[in-house]
Amino acid sequence: VQLQASGGGLVQPGGSLRLSCAASDASLDYYLVAWFRQAPGKEREGVSCISSGDGSTYFAESVKGRFTISRDNAKNTMFLQMNSLKPEDTAVYYCATDGVPGSSCPSAHGMVYWGKGTQVTVSS
Repeated sequence: VQLQASGGGLVQPGGSLRLSCAASDASLDYYLVAWFRQAPGKEREGVSCISSGDGSTYFAESVKGRFTISRDNAKNTMFLQMNSLKPEDTAVYYCATDGVPGSSCPSAHGMVYWGKGTQVTVSS
């Protein structure tokens, strides 16, 4: 499964960005897809996840109420809508999947396929 993340950029605090994660060689609706982020000097952390099938979602406490995650199966793309952004959201964001058909969040298998990251910078 080849994933491509995009949509990052520079935004002021309180602003919004929408990240996209597209797959070119597999149908994403068969798999859970998750977003992770890694800030300089910090460990990578899970941000959000959307399950295959029922589309159940997971959000880290730090982004609950500000971020939403969704799929567009027709476009084979999933989205992370980020609102009310804070400087501490600054990081490289990655999308990933465990590649297991029918899996649900949180994954019991670990992420296997990763897209290249997209930089999100929140600064005035």
